[in-house]
Amino acid sequence: MQQPEDPAAKSGGMSRRAFVGTGLAGGALAIADVKLPWVDRARHTAGKSVPAPSRVAPFELEDMTIAELQQGMASGKYTARRITELYLARIDELDHRGPSLNEVLETNPDALDIADALDAERRTKGARGALHGIPILIKDNIATDDKMMTTAGSLALVGAKVPRDAFLAARLRAAGAIILGKTNLSEWANFRASHSTSGWSGRGGQSHNPYALDRTPSGSSSGSGGASASSYAAACIGTETDGSIVSPSAACSLVGIKPTVGLVSRGGVVPISHSQDTPGPMARTVADAAALLGGLTGVDSSDVATRASAGKSHTDYTTFLDRNGLRGARIGVLRDHYMGYSRATDALIEDALRAMRDQGAVLVDPVAFPTAGKFGDAEFEVLLYEFKADLNTYLASLGPSSPVKSLADVIAFNEQHASTELAYFAQETMIAAQKKGPLTSAGYQKALAKCHQLSRVQGIDAVLAKHRLDALVAPTQGPPWFIDLVNGDAGGGGGSSELAAVAGYASITVPAGYAFGLPVGMSFIGGAWSEPTLIKLAYSYEQSTKMRRPPAFAAGADVPGDGHPRAAS
Repeated sequence: MQQPEDPAAKSGGMSRRAFVGTGLAGGALAIADVKLPWVDRARHTAGKSVPAPSRVAPFELEDMTIAELQQGMASGKYTARRITELYLARIDELDHRGPSLNEVLETNPDALDIADALDAERRTKGARGALHGIPILIKDNIATDDKMMTTAGSLALVGAKVPRDAFLAARLRAAGAIILGKTNLSEWANFRASHSTSGWSGRGGQSHNPYALDRTPSGSSSGSGGASASSYAAACIGTETDGSIVSPSAACSLVGIKPTVGLVSRGGVVPISHSQDTPGPMARTVADAAALLGGLTGVDSSDVATRASAGKSHTDYTTFLDRNGLRGARIGVLRDHYMGYSRATDALIEDALRAMRDQGAVLVDPVAFPTAGKFGDAEFEVLLYEFKADLNTYLASLGPSSPVKSLADVIAFNEQHASTELAYFAQETMIAAQKKGPLTSAGYQKALAKCHQLSRVQGIDAVLAKHRLDALVAPTQGPPWFIDLVNGDAGGGGGSSELAAVAGYASITVPAGYAFGLPVGMSFIGGAWSEPTLIKLAYSYEQSTKMRRPPAFAAGADVPGDGHPRAAS
């Protein structure tokens, strides 16, 4: 979830800036006395200084794709164990030493044993598929029934035991993937306060953007974004309510797929909204994101929304990769409301549009989106109601091991541990949600109907049909902004995540270039179950531009005369 705007300032409306917007035995813990071995306490409590860039050694697996890792294992050059060892060393170098990115909360203590077992299976039975032996990091709001914890970044859930793997975690294991660890995030997926700082959690402290260490990785899938960009794993899993996959993907020069709601189960995922929540892949290439997406799909009896995916989902989205996918495609360009806030961003998008024309795309430029910006208040109202209802249901499922049983308990916990949990920003969004009634309330029903009418019927569906479009395109957002624990997120301007988020439809962000060394992304937005088309378009654009480059771990943006040190040396 990206950052909500102050409800008092805007009647509960949403901001487009970033609405992003080693297990412990035993039960509940007295947080004041806890020594958390997975948290760097200096960075967790202070969070005031920019990590000094340091020499980053060349990395053998940097930017290596899933296909290349599979080729390496098939040829005998690598084993799953060796790949896992290298990624664990990379996490240690960049998270705990060197630039101290702080992307990972904990690594899986069983990862090497799992890798050994998968290597033995490969020798005797062959590989299960594209993800066999591939290390993947997942966001810490996705349950894993193992020695790792699932806390949504909050100290309130330290010690809580989940009843089972999240459906998607079980799917990853069944595909032969290695769940390497849990990534840091904006606490509670950034649905706690109106002036929070993306990438900060009470459990993990502040994550940093590997392209410029004083800039945000955005959120709420902050650690998944920074970790994937920095080659901590083959790819990562994030979750989105509105912007929380596509915004950190754009901020960290990644491909992020925000699936249609129901394509990937939310079973076992700490929720905000059953109307908008969805997990999805965050990777360095479209091919890797497509490969990972196929490993996540399936109908889950615990998530009713997945029933609609029957007959519409695929187990292998790499079949839609097409270098010529832009040829003849009709793409609508969204300008009004979604461009004009950043000269540097606009220049990069103009270059991207030219590249698409060169590949044979037919651009309908501009396309008016008649309901743009008109459903923010209703969206926030829906999220407040659903957050209370859905989180209460999730917390009740944890049983006696959980220190908190309800949203009211979480609010009380934060007040009791204000020196750690409320050190930088408050919890007024949670308090507003707690005041809401049940989902049968007329206010909720009216707001939900308004959201669907404006985002679907009068929005994406209407615009695609009117202009006979395959997809819409817009900047994902502006360049990543400074980390500011005093004032909260300033935002990078604009943001197009609301369109697909409120509708529950699909979108993909891809790297569009760099403004002063800071990544900028571009989103392809489609209708329900449009992932195959969007993957085809995004892949064709990616292959024709080859825009992404790995991070340099610079101290700050490469702005002449700003006094920042340049890239790490």
